[in-house]
Amino acid sequence: MKKIILILTVLTLTPIFGQEKEGFFTSIYNDFLKYGTLYGAGDISNSIEAAEPTYFLRTNQDGSLYSIPDVVDNSPVYPYDYRYGFGIRKLARFDYERKPKNFYDGTEDQLVFAAPTSAITGLEYQFHFEKERWRGENFTNHNFFLKHTGKYHIAKIQSREVGKINLNYNSAELRARLPIGKKFSISAGAIARGHERAYGYNPIEIWLNETEMLDDGNGGQFENPVNQWYQLGYDNGYTDIFYTQTSTTPYGGNTVTQDWCWVDENGVQVAHSDLDFRENIMPGLMNKFNGAAWDLLDPWVEIAPIVGVDFYHYKRNFWLHAYANYILPAHTYIAGEEEFSYLNRNNWGKGGLRQDSELEQWSDYSAGLSFGTKIGKNFGIFVEGEFTKMWDSKLYQTTFGLNYTFK
Repeated sequence: MKKIILILTVLTLTPIFGQEKEGFFTSIYNDFLKYGTLYGAGDISNSIEAAEPTYFLRTNQDGSLYSIPDVVDNSPVYPYDYRYGFGIRKLARFDYERKPKNFYDGTEDQLVFAAPTSAITGLEYQFHFEKERWRGENFTNHNFFLKHTGKYHIAKIQSREVGKINLNYNSAELRARLPIGKKFSISAGAIARGHERAYGYNPIEIWLNETEMLDDGNGGQFENPVNQWYQLGYDNGYTDIFYTQTSTTPYGGNTVTQDWCWVDENGVQVAHSDLDFRENIMPGLMNKFNGAAWDLLDPWVEIAPIVGVDFYHYKRNFWLHAYANYILPAHTYIAGEEEFSYLNRNNWGKGGLRQDSELEQWSDYSAGLSFGTKIGKNFGIFVEGEFTKMWDSKLYQTTFGLNYTFK
């Protein structure tokens, strides 16, 4: 992916560095910096608060299960949210797009990122980096975008990370473009995309379902689990302790409880029973197990053919912008282990990768529409929307409404 991005970057910036020496810096300013904006911005806001407090019961340390319990407030409390970032941008707006604020802060979402063509020919870019805290969790986000649109070509590079929705996307594409009239164009080329997720591969499920055949002592055999679920607790420093507890009921009788309580490596009790451990501690251990297994895998990069269409009509009282991209089901992986690639997303079972499985191709696509009309001097209607299918993710957003102005 790095090599592909480097090649496209060189091709995109070749017109700048191809200038004569005496006009080199002037060319950099005119082609790269002129009309660009350098910015830094941030925001602070209160985080989400629970509509109603939540409570749970804790057994009184000086009593038993049937003594008056302690009522504990378990309402989540988050510190304030914040975001700060900086960057530089040079992005053209289509005629119907308006500058959303008086100042740029890096959060603007424009159609130049998704539509095949742009509002202008030439170089556009955004290099944005930010830190964010959301609901008590810290994230690092970025959006690095570079695009060059010519009459007969489109070159685009993008790397985007949004931590709170677990989005980490990298792509590079090069297309030939054919304008048909002044409003319509089609494009075709190749796109390289990277992903870090091993779709369909669940290491903990495979580990828990690993079995072996043992003799039953009567000449037969039986299937026995190799890894018990509680072994994961042992491997992470937890210890189970068998106990017997006798409690007096409110009616004068006695109840006897036998179970296993769990303590961590410091001897602190974390669960009062096996069931408690499985429900409250095991999920974190399973995520840790999977994360360690996934970290052993290198990121994947695949390349595929892509086609696109773009229609743009604008008048002051009526505009229509429609576009679509289609990535054909002819994906070839050029980095990462194919065994764990998206081609095998449906071929994993409890016992691992099925031996008789076949690689499955797939299609990805996106489409968008922006429509608006003004009826007379007072009434207006608008519809905007975009849908993207990308591997297992389906992203969509829609805005629609009407305006009436009293005069």
